[in-house]
Amino acid sequence: MQFLVTAYDGNDAEAPQRRAAARPAHLEEAARYKEAGNIIIGGAILDEQEQMIGSTLCVEFESREALDQWLQNDPYVTQGVWQDIVVLPIRLAIKP
Repeated sequence: MQFLVTAYDGNDAEAPQRRAAARPAHLEEAARYKEAGNIIIGGAILDEQEQMIGSTLCVEFESREALDQWLQNDPYVTQGVWQDIVVLPIRLAIKP
């Protein structure tokens, strides 16, 4: 199953520092899931000043439960970066 994940960071004053601290571990984890074929594409959501305020990903997992398990263990979740996560099922017509 394919999903669109939109995850916004917290908007408190410490949010940018939390993202910066968790980013290396998040990218390392993302690289493993990309290699395994779970992450199709992903990147940061930017504000008007081009500061990272969230993330969007297209992913593929066996089930919503498998996706949720990945999410709950991602460093951006465990370290409190992503505060508002929306997951929608999708069917990609064009893939990279």
